[in-house]
Amino acid sequence: MPNSRSSLFSPILIGGSLIIMVGFAIRASFGVFQIPIATEFGWMRADFSLAIAIQNLAWGIGQPIFGAIAERFGDRRAIVLGAVFYAVGLVLSSFAVTPGAHQFLEILVGFGIAGTGFGVILAVVGRTSSNANRSMALGVATAAGSAGQVIGAPTAEWLMTMMSWQSVFLLFAVAILAVLAALPMMRIPPPAPRGEMEESMREIVGKTLVDPSYILIFIGFFSCGYQLGFITAHFPAMITEMCGAIDPSGTLASLGVSTTSALGAVAIALIGIANISGTIAAGWLGNYFSRKYLLASVYLGRTIIAAVFILMPITPASVVLFSLAMGALWLATVPLTSGLVAHLYGVRYMGTLYGIVFFSHQLGSFMGVWLGGQLYDLYGNYTAVWWVGVGVGALSAVVHLPVNETPHHLRRVAA
Repeated sequence: MPNSRSSLFSPILIGGSLIIMVGFAIRASFGVFQIPIATEFGWMRADFSLAIAIQNLAWGIGQPIFGAIAERFGDRRAIVLGAVFYAVGLVLSSFAVTPGAHQFLEILVGFGIAGTGFGVILAVVGRTSSNANRSMALGVATAAGSAGQVIGAPTAEWLMTMMSWQSVFLLFAVAILAVLAALPMMRIPPPAPRGEMEESMREIVGKTLVDPSYILIFIGFFSCGYQLGFITAHFPAMITEMCGAIDPSGTLASLGVSTTSALGAVAIALIGIANISGTIAAGWLGNYFSRKYLLASVYLGRTIIAAVFILMPITPASVVLFSLAMGALWLATVPLTSGLVAHLYGVRYMGTLYGIVFFSHQLGSFMGVWLGGQLYDLYGNYTAVWWVGVGVGALSAVVHLPVNETPHHLRRVAA
């Protein structure tokens, strides 16, 4: 498949981007359901928050599993299996009426996101891209997730003006199965270079797990998940409650938004819009500059933006500015982290190796979502959990600095 390796916009990249876009559109909308579901059943905020947190944790656990399934049985089979988990989880969740049922069923949804998301598809894109195009291709595929975020939350908000949240879940289940029509574009990638095939999955995973650089990357990805998980799940509700109904600056009217509730969905969409260009830019920069320093810069930028936002009065205007600024860095870590893993350890087992690193991301997501609900119920606001996010962001900026960017096999030769 020489064409897929030499050109940037290959059928594999286009098909994979479509699948990621739909999967992330659904995933990014769950924060919009926080208040409607809690209100209907009279639940505490922590109840549905825990369901979303479990979803994120299941996504993290499922990511290396689906990466290994893809590498053992085929990428397309792994994607189909993920879509089935996703759809079944959504359908059954639409009938759930207790917190425990929602929390259990979000395990299925989390595994579905793992099978249709970054871990499997970025590995395919990475294997089928040339060295010159790989970082940019990973950026484009990641940006597709941002495009899904642009449409996901506002679409869910709009649909709930016409139907129940249960019906929206059912409609989303149909959507994730329908996007499998893009699978014919996801042809089997060419085999890995001979040198990479000489080591088994067990051997390469065993070596990376004791590599200090891999451990630092694992630790650093935690804060990305924490911030993304918390903001996706809780930011719409936080905006609704902190901005109030008064909009003296006219910001809401200028966006065509009539309520602060709708502003929550718009904020998630604005993050996605800004991140389309931000992620592509990160992928492009990763072709020319040190990925570890780029990652440190992204985490430092996030830390500063989050700290300034919470220290200033929260208004519709500040929400818009924060969403655009944070959005520019939102998923910029993904092409840089996945590209760094591929650079250090090769592309043969990229799905599994990136999946293990991504588990740290989802541990962070679990903590961000779960702590958001717990501390909100304890203190009546999100301030404490927000500052925890600022702290872990600063930690991630620091831990990437000692990463050794020399490919692992060259370090072994030099030794």
